[in-house]
Amino acid sequence: MITAPRVFWPALGILVAFVAFALIFPTAMGDTFSAISDAVVGDLGWYYILIVSGFIAFSIWVAVAPMGRVVLGKDNEKPEFGLVPWFAMLFAAGMGIGLVFWGVAEPLSHFASPPPGTGESAAERARAATDVTYLHWGLHAWGIYVVVGLAMAYAIHRKGRPVSIRWALEPLLGDRVKGVLGDVIDVIAVVGTLFGVATSLGFGVSQVAAGLDFMGVVDGAGTGLLVALVIGITAIATISVVTGLDKGIKILSNVNMGLAGGLLLFVLLLGPTVFLLGDFVSSVGSYVSNFFRLSFQTLAFEGEDGTSWVSGWTTFYWGWWMSWAPFVGVFIARISRGRTVREFVAGVLLVPTVVTFLWFAVMGGSGIHREIFGEGGIIAEDGTVSTDAALFQLLDGLPLSGLLSVVALVLIVVFFVTSSDSGSFVVDMLSSGGDPHPPVWSRVMWAVLEGAVAIALLLAGGGGLDALQTAAILLALPFSFVIIGMVVATTRALLRENGRMDRAERGLLADEIAGQIARRSDFRDAVQTPPDEKVPESALDRAGHDRRTPEGAAPPAATRDAPEKP
Repeated sequence: MITAPRVFWPALGILVAFVAFALIFPTAMGDTFSAISDAVVGDLGWYYILIVSGFIAFSIWVAVAPMGRVVLGKDNEKPEFGLVPWFAMLFAAGMGIGLVFWGVAEPLSHFASPPPGTGESAAERARAATDVTYLHWGLHAWGIYVVVGLAMAYAIHRKGRPVSIRWALEPLLGDRVKGVLGDVIDVIAVVGTLFGVATSLGFGVSQVAAGLDFMGVVDGAGTGLLVALVIGITAIATISVVTGLDKGIKILSNVNMGLAGGLLLFVLLLGPTVFLLGDFVSSVGSYVSNFFRLSFQTLAFEGEDGTSWVSGWTTFYWGWWMSWAPFVGVFIARISRGRTVREFVAGVLLVPTVVTFLWFAVMGGSGIHREIFGEGGIIAEDGTVSTDAALFQLLDGLPLSGLLSVVALVLIVVFFVTSSDSGSFVVDMLSSGGDPHPPVWSRVMWAVLEGAVAIALLLAGGGGLDALQTAAILLALPFSFVIIGMVVATTRALLRENGRMDRAERGLLADEIAGQIARRSDFRDAVQTPPDEKVPESALDRAGHDRRTPEGAAPPAATRDAPEKP
């Protein structure tokens, strides 16, 4: 039974229409969306840069403000997941597959073609490459997820609302979230999430195929191989999503965190260890010291080259992360029950960012070190970098390269499966009216549908896949207004919560002071009672006296000084 038909059917209809058009007219679809993307990403780049920096400011403010003590659940509720499983699921569902894909490729791409205005020396190009990579994958990306995830976690766990994007805007829109406006918000979230996840599947299978080709397992990475990989990995993801959040997704998240940590450690120890550790420290320092300059960098004075570079990288990423925000935000909200606002922001904003920086410092740093001090070979003679094969080219120059390549392939597949099953889980919750435990049949349907979308667009050719990427970015524009609404709604809700807690604390303090005054008054009445009057036992009790003096102990001063009865 479909519990939210006004969300389910429109989202499904949009999806089917898009896929059909991409299959029938792949070139026209790619050209149309590229033209729209150029206008949105190029002309509205300043808008994306401004609001994403604002999301960072909001995240830090709610964490350090008194409202950070608000629990995302009942006041005395404990976290549902321990810290280690929580961090693992945050990292894996957020951008794990993207890190594996871009870990070597992006820093090397920026090193080969740095932002306009960068110095010509290798050291200057390397530092600029690391700075902009950290910018794209660091606090700004996770700041977007904080806004969406916090708004959803508050609505779901604190207010008991269904797992649906619309309820995050209830403090702002009121009962209007129950009508057509709420349906539109959820449809945008469902379509954006599915497009974003399906695009990641395209990246994942292309990298797996490139790895198999590089290792000599297959001869060329053709469309047939890509389709077979999508089918196989989708089958594994379907099994995982059927088992639910506490089993399949949690187990896979822990597995890929272990594999990623092992691969990172091997590359660090087998590569230029001292250089990589030193580069990590200096690159974090450079990122922190240049944070504000990088955050608002539009390269306007660099002319067309500057605008083109920012549009192709920074604003592309901001749109990409916002298109992923419904998926990641809902997922991290779902796993964050019992955390305080301060714990939520610190965990989501800082921990994955540090791990991300370490990953790029080791993987990207190893590639840059090879290009500057070693034999090179990852950057082609024409200055391009193969994003699909860059990771395997790096591992090929290390000891135990065969074993490391196998581990990398398994890691990509597991990250791929984790993104697919968690994405299917979120889409199913949104399309089921916010049911946190949607039926098995619909979980299977969405998991299979994601794989089918990826296959259809791969069969449609490059135009179809490019159109899918562009569509995910364009969907970020309407959803950016939803995120801004979440900032306002969450601010209102947390300010009300903090005011309520302040009033309760003032009430408790007033009661305590009144009680102390009453006890002192009773004590004074007790010690001032005339000798011929019997002191009421209740007054002595309230004054804190024990009428039975222990044997051998001196009586209280008040009774020692009192005159004896005749």
